[in-house]
Amino acid sequence: MSFEIFDQAPIKIHHNPAVAGPADYPLALQSVLGAADCTAARDTITRWQGYSPTPLVSLPDLAMSLDVGQVLYKDEASRFGLGSFKALGGAYAVLCLLRQQIKKQTGKSVSDAELTSGSCRALTAGITVITATDGNHGRSVAWGAKQFGCPCKIYMHAGVSKGRAAAVEELGAEVIWIEGNYDASVHAAAKDANKNGWFVVSDTSYEGYMDLPRNVMAGYTIMTSEIIELLDKGPLPSHVFLQGGVGGLAGAVCAHLWQAWGKQRPRFIVVEPEQADCLYQSARQGRPTAVEITEETVMAGLSCGEVSLLGWEVLRQGNHDFMTLDDSLVGPTMRLLASGTAGAKIIAGESAVAGLAGAIAACRQTDLRKTLGLDINARIMVIGTEGATDPAIYQTLVGQHPDSVL
Repeated sequence: MSFEIFDQAPIKIHHNPAVAGPADYPLALQSVLGAADCTAARDTITRWQGYSPTPLVSLPDLAMSLDVGQVLYKDEASRFGLGSFKALGGAYAVLCLLRQQIKKQTGKSVSDAELTSGSCRALTAGITVITATDGNHGRSVAWGAKQFGCPCKIYMHAGVSKGRAAAVEELGAEVIWIEGNYDASVHAAAKDANKNGWFVVSDTSYEGYMDLPRNVMAGYTIMTSEIIELLDKGPLPSHVFLQGGVGGLAGAVCAHLWQAWGKQRPRFIVVEPEQADCLYQSARQGRPTAVEITEETVMAGLSCGEVSLLGWEVLRQGNHDFMTLDDSLVGPTMRLLASGTAGAKIIAGESAVAGLAGAIAACRQTDLRKTLGLDINARIMVIGTEGATDPAIYQTLVGQHPDSVL
């Protein structure tokens, strides 16, 4: 594959002056996302039917082409059959909410086994969960609602594909369409929940709404638990390139790997679409900063204009660099993985490749390569957050249907 498009790609980067130096995970961040939160999520989710660790794939041919020591790709395409890492967070938060509400209504605690067995459905049927989504988070919430027997409504904006809406409806949830962008759907869901006594299960946190987004982030750390176990005896990554969005994923990964590896934690680089760069702008301003999305990015799951306060609290101290990416790099990165020329054939959706595209561009641009320390000893890790969650979009960008790739 030619990397010429990466050599010339317009990239903005902001080096975080507030990032903590080599140090253990700050005690103050335990209240944002602590070890106990991560352990509780792992103990619960790993007992769910269908749980299986996802692969951490080495891409040796790509590493050689980029003149770095290693490239590792955490492939979330098979997670719980939902095609995305989001399966971990939304469904777990639904479970936590139901436990809390049943305890509030009856005064009795219920176990995970009781909820998953259906023995509490007379109670859960009266608890309606809702969320706003670009696709994958809503699918996870809908799946959790189906598993635990509660009604579910999913708010989607006009930029969400009909294929992703259909995937949610297949799980029994009602889709409610909203004019505007993702942030408009977040506000609409919150307003309707307040009016109707429904419960928002969001992957973004804001003032007065922290507990369930913390559960969502804790669910995401199943991925990092698997990574930590796999790399326990091997060399650790030196660099991690992470998708931005609202910052929940990046904050969870940064927090958990920092907890586990302390002073040996890698350099974290958050990568966002240039059309939805709320984390980049927040880093520049030194405070949470919203951006207006006037044009949708092809990376639909990252089209977010407002940061999650929990994610931001971790990233403002733990993330080294904030980068923005042009949409033109998405299709070539997806095709690179599909072709197998990176060292393995991988089906990756459009939001899955932001971190990898950012890493390739950084390695190919001399000044940025030097600034980020991407030399022959660099060990890069990325998280491929989704597979082909919309096969039609995948076929448009890659040129073949996902079923034909493998």
